[in-house]
This record gives sequence, structure tokens and C-alpha cells, in this order.
Amino acid sequence: MSAGPDVPPVSEALLRPVRPGNPFEDTVERLLQTIRLGVLEPGESLPPERELAARLGVSRDTVREAIKSLADAGYLVSRRGRYGGTFLADELPRHTGNTPGVSRAEIDDALRLREILEVGAARMAASRTLTAAEREVLWSRLADVRGASPDDYRRLDSRLHLAIAEAAGSPSLVPLVAENRMRLNALLDQIPLLPRNIAHSDEQHEAIVVAILAADGEGAAAAMRAHVAGSAALLHGFLD
Repeated sequence: MSAGPDVPPVSEALLRPVRPGNPFEDTVERLLQTIRLGVLEPGESLPPERELAARLGVSRDTVREAIKSLADAGYLVSRRGRYGGTFLADELPRHTGNTPGVSRAEIDDALRLREILEVGAARMAASRTLTAAEREVLWSRLADVRGASPDDYRRLDSRLHLAIAEAAGSPSLVPLVAENRMRLNALLDQIPLLPRNIAHSDEQHEAIVVAILAADGEGAAAAMRAHVAGSAALLHGFLD
């Protein structure tokens, strides 16, 4: 597809099809890359939703949710009427730009370590014969995070992930996951909570716990890997 007259050619490379598994989070990341790399100038309009959906290989609903989330976060402004559309805000939020004191390498290190630790923890937890108490803890932690308020979400999300690490049956694993979660939460606290991402995370959490309780090691690992990738997409989008 060739770039239209109002779409800079560089956006052809940035607005490319997203990976399967996390369409919303990857769409947000792609749009943020376009914004933060200066492809769009303040006040300039995004391509129409239909064109974005075709370029990114996602539904228009996904594009609409991503645009709404970025508008709520202060990056975009939607206007109605004959000259309406979605425009880059004249002044971007403070999230934009490199996070003070945190390099791309440090973000990548925390994310890679998380994948190693938590994907392995989910697989190992599914391989064990869990006690009734261990199974109840997983269900309870899952219910807690699903009902969490925005102010309490990070804490209850962390408790669920620590419960999964505990279910893996390796006491040495839990403090490693806890330390890495502290690093990740410090990064996540610097980006806005997006309701659509929270809803998607809830679905992924349930898939992880269900797979563990069904003793499906590969399913639990795959669900956790997809979950980790979704968080990584948002962190890279907002903080890189």
C-alpha cells in the first residue's frame, strides 16, 4: 500500500501488522511509536480508523479502543464535524520521552528476566499436583485482581503472580519473582492504566490459572508468555 498524500511514508514501516495475541496492546505501541518518533506533528491528524485497521491487521473496534485509550491518556484529541477526526494533542503528556534514569537496556533486562522467571513458574506450577489449599489461593488471587480498583490493581496483580510462583514449588523462585516485580511495577507506575488492557489482562490471568489447574504446562506457559508480551508492548510504547 502506498502512502496517501497526508500520510508520511515513514509511517508505512511503523504502522505495520501487529503480532497475534495482544492486538490492543500492540496497536497502542504502534501508534505511540508514530507519535513519539515525530511522524506526526502536534495538531496533525491520524489516518482514518479504516485505514489504520487495514495497515495494522486488526479490527476497527481495536483501533477505536486504542485511540480512545490514548485520548484518555492525553496523547490524542478526537473532534467531530466536517473537519473532524483524531489529532495529535498540541502538548503531549509527561509520559512521553525517555524515562529519567531508566535506559532501554534496563527495561529490556527486566522484561526478559520476567519472561524467564514467570513463564517457567507457570509451566512448573502446572506440572505439580497442587493441594486443595494451593488451588484455592490461585482462585482467590485471581478473583481479587479481577475485582481490583485502579488504585489497588498493581498490588493485587503482583499478589496473583507471586501466588503462581509459590505454586511452582520452588521457595528460591519466589524472592526472585518478587524482586523483578518491584522493578516492573516501578516502570508500570509511570504509564497510565488503560481499561482495555486491564480487561485483556484479566482474560489472560484466567487463562493462565485455568491451564495451571488443568495441569496443562504448555498452555500455562503460552498464556503467560502472551501476557508478558502485552505488558512489554505497552512499556516499550510509553517509555522507550
